[in-house]
Amino acid sequence: MSTEINEEETHSPENMTESLDATVGNEEESTEKKQEVVSENSPEKELAEWKDKYLRLFSDFENFRKRQAKERIELIGTASEGLMVSLLPVMDDFERSMKAFETTNNVDVLKEGIQLVHHKFQKTLEQKGLKPMQSIGELFNPELQEAITQIPVEKESQKGTVIDEVEKGYSLNDKTIRFAKVVIGA
Repeated sequence: MSTEINEEETHSPENMTESLDATVGNEEESTEKKQEVVSENSPEKELAEWKDKYLRLFSDFENFRKRQAKERIELIGTASEGLMVSLLPVMDDFERSMKAFETTNNVDVLKEGIQLVHHKFQKTLEQKGLKPMQSIGELFNPELQEAITQIPVEKESQKGTVIDEVEKGYSLNDKTIRFAKVVIGA
């Protein structure tokens, strides 16, 4: 009988209202908890998205850097290829002149052949941007010339000027690549 009363009491309208209120209250709490979970996940989710974007960007940059380094190494390795190809005909001319040394005794012909090869060599280098610097008779310029020694001069106008050139200076595309070694008047 007590079991019947308990069942009747639980099914009574008052108990059902209380039960309904409790269920609604629990649903409101559960909705609030879900909103808190969503709001808690939102910054975490955003952080995860930013981390992912950062890692992808970093990885793209690393790939770019590696690709650039590889291309730079390849460029350095093949940079002189054009110069070497243009010097090959000069090398062929030198080889022909070496053969001519073995077969002829005429010094004038050999001298003329070497002058032709030298001229061709100079023209090839000039085409690639190499230019010799003129120093003799000019004022000493420490930015372009290296003074090896000074010699006494009789004329006052020759003091501070280049009297002799021991080694020519060269510029490549307007950049000095070798300073001229000169003797200046004192």
